[in-house]
Amino acid sequence: MKSRTIIFRILSYIGAAYVIFSCCALAAFIISNGLPTLKSELFFADTPPLDAIFGLRPVWDGIWPAMAGTLCLVVLTMLMATVPAIGCGIYLARFAHGRIKSMLSLAIDMIAGVPSIVMGLFGFVLILLLRRTVAPDATTCIAVAALCLAILVLPAITVTTRSSIESLPEVLELTGASLGFSENQILRHLLLPAAARGIFGGIILGAGRAAEDTAVIMLTGVVVNSGLPAGLAGKFEALPFLIYYTAAQYMDESELMRGFGASLVLLILSALLAGAAGICRKSMERRWKGLK
Repeated sequence: MKSRTIIFRILSYIGAAYVIFSCCALAAFIISNGLPTLKSELFFADTPPLDAIFGLRPVWDGIWPAMAGTLCLVVLTMLMATVPAIGCGIYLARFAHGRIKSMLSLAIDMIAGVPSIVMGLFGFVLILLLRRTVAPDATTCIAVAALCLAILVLPAITVTTRSSIESLPEVLELTGASLGFSENQILRHLLLPAAARGIFGGIILGAGRAAEDTAVIMLTGVVVNSGLPAGLAGKFEALPFLIYYTAAQYMDESELMRGFGASLVLLILSALLAGAAGICRKSMERRWKGLK
């Protein structure tokens, strides 16, 4: 029995070391290649920065249009996903019971397990369906990409909302009931404000997933050179697809280095979002443990 415990402990150490080494090696590779490229030329090439930011002049050899497209895509995705996901999380935590709760939880788990490429195919088929029914001119665009990404990130926000509410101390609900609050008043004035930081952490994690995904947007509207997003029905650029395309189609070393620079920018963005989510969760835990 003791020998089995030792073997399991050794395997766990090896697994942990493997994960840590892989993450550190990948980060070091991207940083070492991308850090020298972090200059104004990486973002705007030879276009004046203010002209590029306000769309007065196009940027052909910089990553600014892809950054702007990624930002617009993430904002649109979160606008579509946040309210339904939080509502579903609240329903599961407070109102759902029995078989309905089990079935809805299973549905959320199934959506969470759907590969992103399948979600991209769903968006593409949705466009074909719209063409044959109510919208003959429907085509790939940022709105469809955001819709598919919203479905993809919905489970993460839902689960985070549910766990944030369910992990709150029972004394909050008892206090509200003793003050004569109704169920809705307890939820609105006590539970949601208390769980807000945890819910916000889930939203940030969802935004990070939306910013990083490539498979979905490949089939729903992303292109290489479209400039700044022109509207909900327009094509767009995004950092993940720019990195993928550059790795597959680069013609010289300068294009390859631009791809490394875009990878580092996306890595920094993802790290910032993940760090913000961690801070929100720890802040919530410390608050309810009485630590400030």
